[in-house]
Amino acid sequence: MAILVTSWGCGRLALMIGQPRVLGEMVAGVLLGPTFLGALFPGVQQSLFPAEVKPVLYVLSTIGLTMFMFLVGAGLDHGSKEKGEGGKAAVLAISGILPSLLLGAGVGVLLHDKLSLPAVSVFQFALFVGGALSITAFPMLARILYERGLQNSRIGRLTLFAASIDDAAAWCLLAVLSALHANAGIGSAMVTIGLSVAFVAVMLFGVRRLLRPLGDQVERNGKFGFDHMYIVVGVVLLAGFCTDYIGIYSVFGGFIAGLAMPRNKAFREALHGKMMEVVCVLLLPIFFTLSGLNTQLNGFGSAAMLLPFALILVAGFAGKYFGCALSMRATGFGWRESFAVGGLMNARGLMILIFINIGLAQKMITQEVFSMLVLVAVITTAAAVPLYRWALPSRVEQQMMFLPQEREKAPA
Repeated sequence: MAILVTSWGCGRLALMIGQPRVLGEMVAGVLLGPTFLGALFPGVQQSLFPAEVKPVLYVLSTIGLTMFMFLVGAGLDHGSKEKGEGGKAAVLAISGILPSLLLGAGVGVLLHDKLSLPAVSVFQFALFVGGALSITAFPMLARILYERGLQNSRIGRLTLFAASIDDAAAWCLLAVLSALHANAGIGSAMVTIGLSVAFVAVMLFGVRRLLRPLGDQVERNGKFGFDHMYIVVGVVLLAGFCTDYIGIYSVFGGFIAGLAMPRNKAFREALHGKMMEVVCVLLLPIFFTLSGLNTQLNGFGSAAMLLPFALILVAGFAGKYFGCALSMRATGFGWRESFAVGGLMNARGLMILIFINIGLAQKMITQEVFSMLVLVAVITTAAAVPLYRWALPSRVEQQMMFLPQEREKAPA
């Protein structure tokens, strides 16, 4: 109940100040953790979240995030694409990775002696910082687009697919770094990447065909019953288990499972109608809370940390914002749309929190670096919607966002 009440209250406050509800939910998780509640009322925090509760929260949060990303994948409209949209998404993905990765790695080299653990090499530390900054929070971006009804707009589709590529690349990089840090060798990381490619191929070319009759049946009968739900949930959980076993986190298994679902309109509408509200209201706040319980910002604040934090923040923001905006402009979009995408791609919230929590647990970064990257996640995510609105105010948004054949059915 404490999680639901806090998430609802912070979500409402976020909406009141013009931010997406999901940002308030992320802040709610931090407030319930040691940074706020644990510092002011340690007894209350301990009674709400004793050690034996955390494994339960972990399982529920993983299921919730995987289910949400499944619904995002299942809801993507594959039928109304512009010619060459896949190539544009690939260009946007590369421009979202490389500038942030290079700038972040450069800052990592500069700050290694000051901030890194002795056992972590310059190479590993620099790549970890660059990898963290190259992430776009795929689930966070999806929630922002869904709240605005833009998930199937031109730039909505582009940013979702580009963000999924960025995050997958970041997880592959993390797999390489984890293998090197554990002295497991580069071969272990290459196995992870190879298995990931094989999993995507099986889902999109094999499982999709097997599920096609399911969509046809729902289309004919107009009913989405318990048997259908058992099959769908089973496929999602199995896909999440497979990717988690491979080593690239279950969220991508959920998304790929969504892409493999039947594309029938009736099937997708029934699926979203039965699952979306429950997942967003009940399960996702648990994920934010678990992230907040692992977030400790009390150690950050000394003057010596301000310059390193500023360098990391500028590198992360500039790499994403200007890299993505310039690539969008180069592929034929106007400046308004280009800067709007640059703002959206800077939303890092969820995935960077997962990324850096793994780094902290594996002793690849210090608590100080972890705290800095948490603040970078909050600031860049909070800036995403204001930057988007600055580039595409409401009076021009609907005219520019949709393909010509889509404009007549665009949301008001």
